[in-house]
Amino acid sequence: MLGSGLGLVLAVLIASAGAARAEPQGDATESVKRGAAGYRVCSSCHSLQPGVHLSGPSLAGLWGQKAGSLEGYGRYTKALKAADVVWDADGLNAWLADPQALVPGTTMTLRGIADDQARADLIAFLRMAMAEGGVETVVKAGLIAERTAAGQIPPNLSTLGADFRISAIRHCRDAYYIAMESGTELPIWETNVRIKVDTSRRGPKKGAPVLMRSGMAGDRVSVVFSSLSELKETLVESCGPRSGAETR
Repeated sequence: MLGSGLGLVLAVLIASAGAARAEPQGDATESVKRGAAGYRVCSSCHSLQPGVHLSGPSLAGLWGQKAGSLEGYGRYTKALKAADVVWDADGLNAWLADPQALVPGTTMTLRGIADDQARADLIAFLRMAMAEGGVETVVKAGLIAERTAAGQIPPNLSTLGADFRISAIRHCRDAYYIAMESGTELPIWETNVRIKVDTSRRGPKKGAPVLMRSGMAGDRVSVVFSSLSELKETLVESCGPRSGAETR
């Protein structure tokens, strides 16, 4: 529960948030709490931790900054980098209402938040969270959990054991045959296999691509390599005999 002192601080912060259309109606503390709840959807693509980029850039320290200008994030579209947009109350209000209308050509998948109050609540929270040191502020205040602030970071693939590590992979006709370090070879329909590269520190170790299962019945998998060159070296087209591996 937020204390009365913190509630006063939140009210002051929101009162100075910017454009009238982005100001929340009613109790400021409750608005920030509602905005924090709404942010949990955003955490699937954005982290509040500095330098931790997911499918979208980290939001740490971005309040008041020009859109498309964050150092260390290289996947901005040309449209966003060229846009005259600043991440303040005005800019975020327009962006959250309709990203494509504000920046035609952006790859932001959010359709837009039509409800004025929902946008105002989220902006009230983001004004705190996107400030310098904001992640510590919102976590300490109990607005979101530390794991939410970190974003939905994929598992650390470099720590997985032999049941996940791939020793060889070949494609034949309509299937991938994936030989595991544990000794089994899995024949999987080619349409159910996603080939990925993860060059981050949480990606697979060099020379140890991994297999991750997904889908309702575990029949879909992702094969993740540590680099593009490793993918090219490991994945081969071959319908030759299996090299002693078991078949499921």
